[in-house]
Amino acid sequence: MKLSAEHIGVTIGQAQILQGVSLSLETHELVGLLGPNGSGKTTMLKCLYRTIKPSAGEIRIDEGLLTDFSAKETAKKIAVHAQHSPIAFDFTVYDMVLMGRSAYQRPLRDWSKEDHEQVQKALCAVEMEKEGARMFSTLSGGERQRVLLARALAQNTPCLVLDEPTNHLDIKYQIQLLRLVKQLPCITIAALHDLNLAAMFCDRLYLMHKGRVMAHGSPEQVLTKQNIETVYEVPVTVTKRPDGRLNILYEA
Repeated sequence: MKLSAEHIGVTIGQAQILQGVSLSLETHELVGLLGPNGSGKTTMLKCLYRTIKPSAGEIRIDEGLLTDFSAKETAKKIAVHAQHSPIAFDFTVYDMVLMGRSAYQRPLRDWSKEDHEQVQKALCAVEMEKEGARMFSTLSGGERQRVLLARALAQNTPCLVLDEPTNHLDIKYQIQLLRLVKQLPCITIAALHDLNLAAMFCDRLYLMHKGRVMAHGSPEQVLTKQNIETVYEVPVTVTKRPDGRLNILYEA
């Protein structure tokens, strides 16, 4: 599968949020979407999973326009871990993850054996398999993030969209989550704030600045001293670790 966006623009009121944003995602990649708050990361992701309709440009899945797919067809191709997921009613952890199978459920039919197998597999992947009976409202912020990721994993789609998936997680689960996502046999695009984690796990990066893509490519191509200081307005030192990966140090 391939997911691509070409010259995406989003205007809300008088504000131009995105301007000519293009990106391309290939099979079995983890792509990081970087940039400070207000740079347009979440808006771009919302365009990909159809919460926001672009004012300009087009998004394609393989050779077809995203807008040609029904909502149910889209849910079988793109799973989403949103930054904010308000829950109107309280559910058990298990039922929350089971919602990820909604696109596969047929009218007036019970959940299938495969549905339950995918839920259990997803809960095990995020180490929440023993918490299925707990109410979602009783979970910590980090536990909720893991359950919402499990819900996305249960959809078993060829594309996964993650908006700040490591938010509220301690460092153990940040690394565990990104290691898990890295191993998934699908396209994944994730908005991230931690540049070192992005450098460690992402195959490619898109760096956004004021609604545009300022740079894209490998972590070494994108996370340069000049790019980081221009976008984040913080002095940094960029070095390489013994294993060849980047290490970004922020200067006071």
